[in-house]
Amino acid sequence: MAKVRTSARPIHQHAAGRPRFLAVDFFCGAGGTTRGLIDAGGYVIAGVDKDERCKATFLDNNVNETGDRLAPIFLHRDIFRCQPDYPQGQKLKLTAELDELIKLHRRKLKNVPLLFAICAPCQPFTRLSKKELSARRKLEREKDSNLLCEAATFVGRYQPEMILSENVSGIKDPKYGGVWDEFRNKLEALGYATGTKVVCTSHFGIPQFRKRSILVAVRRELVRSERFVDMLRTELVVPEADSDQPIKTVIDAISHLPRIMAGETHSRIPNHRARTLSDLNLKRLSSAKPGQSNAYMAKTAHGDLTLDCHRKVNARLKDRCFTDVYTRMRPDRPSPTITTKCHSISNGRFGHYDTTQVRGISLREAAALQSFPDNYVFYPTDQIESVARMIGNAVPPRLAQFYASFLVDTIDTRSRRASKAINR
Repeated sequence: MAKVRTSARPIHQHAAGRPRFLAVDFFCGAGGTTRGLIDAGGYVIAGVDKDERCKATFLDNNVNETGDRLAPIFLHRDIFRCQPDYPQGQKLKLTAELDELIKLHRRKLKNVPLLFAICAPCQPFTRLSKKELSARRKLEREKDSNLLCEAATFVGRYQPEMILSENVSGIKDPKYGGVWDEFRNKLEALGYATGTKVVCTSHFGIPQFRKRSILVAVRRELVRSERFVDMLRTELVVPEADSDQPIKTVIDAISHLPRIMAGETHSRIPNHRARTLSDLNLKRLSSAKPGQSNAYMAKTAHGDLTLDCHRKVNARLKDRCFTDVYTRMRPDRPSPTITTKCHSISNGRFGHYDTTQVRGISLREAAALQSFPDNYVFYPTDQIESVARMIGNAVPPRLAQFYASFLVDTIDTRSRRASKAINR
């Protein structure tokens, strides 16, 4: 198989004119995928999400840099049909809106391919808490687990040339009902060549260890022959790294940000805000060194600061558990996975590496570790929990940028058949 080279660097030559592709970002959230699509030279027509709390962040940070240079439309819609047991469904409204928007932009920009980004929420495919879910929440979880296949109906209707999907690494696990394979099979039945891989974001110039499942799809008749895995043309190549990007570390990503302490908000840098810490947790983190486990808590200058619950679990299992909580990141490696609890040192290795800063990482630092630029502002700026949720749930922009560029380069634009297909 030939080595695939493609860069995730911004494509500035497209900044003032014709986009490389059009896009609709399903489940757009705060706009990580959209930011990457725009950086890849695309024009994002619309973002679709049922959580309106993301709207201000999505729109303020993602003005298109090609075409009319307007922001995408934010479609606050639920993609399921309205039914007696699910009255919040808005599929018919969404379809009518997309019919109009896609037709308009296809007419204005002939021969420009269309990409659907379908990065469904990953909560149904991660471990749930032991807390009992309400009947309503159970229904929502069941719906969420069917989001990919529901989104495939939009693929069937609009026939985009390209599809990009990202989700948790374990989505292929049979315990999740085979939704990933079902989604892939639906795309192949619709005429797409597909490929899927589990990749680590640290191999794409993103300063974070974050394993994700990637699925790419292109209409079969458009694919350049060298982008198939073999001569049988049954599967697309899926790059596992960006050969142009070196490994980036925590210190590469956040060392430029000014010092703040726990509970402090920087006066000029949006979202550079750290959560407050109790006196006991200040003692714990002040005793921690970068990269070490939380075994340090047993012997500190303040005595044994091990949590009682951890002590009991460790004794029962005869092993040390939860070793990453109340610890500091290593500066010379990519960070651990940034989650929706990235502001809390009790939820992972989220302590700042600088021992003179006794705090967890700030929201701005968490965003940087997700590859968001420093001028990407998350709203409301005076909140922590909601902003951390947006950051932790986001697709890293640089990852979306890389794969969007790869997909566009997979289309054989020289083929008359491909040209007719795009311009149909």
